[in-house]
Amino acid sequence: MTTIAVVKKNNQIAIAADTLTKWGSGKESAKYIHNSGKIIQVGDNFIAVTGNATFKLILTEYFHETSDEIALRSIEEIFSTWNKLHLKLKEKYFLIPEEDKEDAIESSRMDVLIANPFGIFGVSGHRTVQEFTRFYSYGSGSDYALGAMWSMYESSEISAEKIARKSIEAAAEFDDGTGLPVDSHEINSIKLN
Repeated sequence: MTTIAVVKKNNQIAIAADTLTKWGSGKESAKYIHNSGKIIQVGDNFIAVTGNATFKLILTEYFHETSDEIALRSIEEIFSTWNKLHLKLKEKYFLIPEEDKEDAIESSRMDVLIANPFGIFGVSGHRTVQEFTRFYSYGSGSDYALGAMWSMYESSEISAEKIARKSIEAAAEFDDGTGLPVDSHEINSIKLN
């Protein structure tokens, strides 16, 4: 369980995530777990991951080993990268891709948000890639995070990072799968809004 969020506003891009890990009914907060973060940095990309806690370790190792092949600047590049990753998830990391017999495509079993100087992007479990224009959230508290971002976005006094952080705080207040503290990063966009 987790909540992650991205925001693009006034040529600033932010990404934020909670730091709670849940195993069944048990909760492991950042107070007890040193590696509780859900955001990894790969070059000038910040990637926040939902799903099993092992996915963060897998993505860190995969992107470290394939650093020359990483391209996450557009929908097409991200889609190509994620298809290569999916193959490795099955071959090297023993992913069980089945979720539902009605699915037309195997699932990578994680949703991720990507923030980089080129924009804010989401990759769903079935590798659908979207580029967001303002903000988005994935995870168990995403409804709360999206509502919080929507209510703050138009205020000229609130930065992209503050919106992202506050959205995770809202999710932590109301969703039992989201916990504080918030991990966040802000970068400059090279694209104009």
